[in-house]
Amino acid sequence: MEHVDQVAQGEQVSPPKGTVTQRAIEEVKAMIAEGRLEPGQRLPTERELAARLGISRSSMREAIRALTVIGVLQARHGSGIYVTQLEAGDLLETFGVVADLSRGPRLVELLEVRRVLESTAAALAAARITEDQLAEVEGHLIAMNATDDPEEILAHDLAFHRAIATAAGNDTMAAILEGLSSRTFRARVWRGYQEEGAFERTRREHDRIHTALRSRDPEAARAAAAAHVGEVEQWLRTQLKSL
Repeated sequence: MEHVDQVAQGEQVSPPKGTVTQRAIEEVKAMIAEGRLEPGQRLPTERELAARLGISRSSMREAIRALTVIGVLQARHGSGIYVTQLEAGDLLETFGVVADLSRGPRLVELLEVRRVLESTAAALAAARITEDQLAEVEGHLIAMNATDDPEEILAHDLAFHRAIATAAGNDTMAAILEGLSSRTFRARVWRGYQEEGAFERTRREHDRIHTALRSRDPEAARAAAAAHVGEVEQWLRTQLKSL
C-alpha cells in the first residue's frame, strides 16, 4: 500500500533492486548476443557500465557477480572482468551441481533427460564415429569387462559414455551429458547396482551399444542406449527412499 500511495502522490519510487539487477544482467547478455562484446573481450569497468545503463554501481556489481557464477563472465585477478569463450562446457557446469545434490524423484527426472540425450548421442555417434573414436570406446568396454573393482568399472563407464558423446559431434549435447553424468551421481547409482549384482547386466548393455556403433547402425545404437539408461531409471524408481 505504501508503494501505491507514493505513486499516487507523484513521488519518485525506485524499482525493486532485484528488478534493476535483472535488467543489468539482460543488458550485458544483449551486448554479447549482438556482438558489442565478443568472447574473450574485457568488460568495461563497473563504473562505465553502471553509467551507460543508468543504474547504481551496486546493482551493476550484483549483475556482474551473477553472470560470473553462471560462466558468462570471468574474473581475472589484477586484470578485470572478461567475457568467457562461451564454450558449452563453460555455461553448463551447473548441471553437474544439480545432479550431485538432487535426491528422490528429481534423480529420476534427471535420468529421464539423460535417457533421451544418451540415445540421441548414440544414434549420432553411430553415423559419425571415426575408427579412432570407435577404438577408444572399445578400449573402455574391454577394461570394464576385465575388472570387478567398482571404482575402475565406474571410471571406464564414465569414459565409455563420454567418448560416445564426443563422437556424436555436438559439443552442447556432450556438455549437458557430462553434467548429468557426474562422477558423484554415477557413484551413488553404482553402489546400489553393486549390491544387487547388476554388473553383468550393465556390461551386456554396454556391449550392445558398442556393437551398434561398430555396425554404424544409428537406430540400433539409439535403442541400445535408451534401454541401458532405462534399466537404471527403472531400478532407481524402486530405490527412491534410499537415494
